[in-house]
Amino acid sequence: MTSINTNSSAQAALQTLRSVNKGLNQTQNHVSSGYRVEKASDNAAYWSIATTMRSDNKALSAVSDALGMGAAKVDTAYTAMDSAIDVVGDIKAKLVAATENGVDKAKVQEEIGQLQQQLLSIAQSASFNGENWVAGATGTVSVVSSFVRDGSNAVSVTTTDYALDSSTTGNVLFGMSGGIVETSTGILGTSTGTVGSIYSMDITNFTSGQIQTALTNVESALKAMTSAGAALGSLSKRIDNQDDFVNALSDSIDSGVGRLVDADMEEESSKLSALQTQQQLAIQSLSIANSSSQNILSLFR
Repeated sequence: MTSINTNSSAQAALQTLRSVNKGLNQTQNHVSSGYRVEKASDNAAYWSIATTMRSDNKALSAVSDALGMGAAKVDTAYTAMDSAIDVVGDIKAKLVAATENGVDKAKVQEEIGQLQQQLLSIAQSASFNGENWVAGATGTVSVVSSFVRDGSNAVSVTTTDYALDSSTTGNVLFGMSGGIVETSTGILGTSTGTVGSIYSMDITNFTSGQIQTALTNVESALKAMTSAGAALGSLSKRIDNQDDFVNALSDSIDSGVGRLVDADMEEESSKLSALQTQQQLAIQSLSIANSSSQNILSLFR
């Protein structure tokens, strides 16, 4: 039966056209934005996971910056320690020269005095962003190493610690108090025996026995400084490795989030072409359905 009041064919064609247009709009949004899940209404679960992981990735980016800051501190300390080892090696050479008979110890002391002042200058200059790891009081300094989200979704920041020891066998050249270098503590400042510290000794009137004691003290200081330099080198390597890991982890999170929410552009392109064809067919079907009512008029002519 054909009715001029109700055109079921046109209604069906119109519903099909609406459905096709809705799918076409959605696909066009995916193509233009590049996202399959752009907002919570697209897929609440995937959107929630992606939002959380993007937030974590921002934290990891901050960790990477902090690791760069930590690496700069460690590199500054290592450079200072390495330079100080060279200077103490020169002092050792001067002491050996002073053991020869007829050597003017006062002249040798003038050279040693310049080297001692150079050691103090190195220690005072080895500061990065207000932190000095070769002239400092006994305590612990730290470098941010990672941002962690555990299985219960609790978040935390982990650090890598480095303990400063201002004793004669420790790992700092001099101690520090109130922001001022203390030349009576640390590897170079602590007095040992009767010859004074590496920094304060004056060999002008030393006997051969005292020079030998000074040589022994210098050798002990070099041993402690070499150990400190090795520890700083190991810490620098650990920071480099951690920075590489954080960057790789950040890339992995980006990739994982992309798998959840990014649109497959090949698939979306195929869908877009198919929907555009369906839209044209639906429009044509609606046109045919609407024209069927006009055909009834010919029966009354």
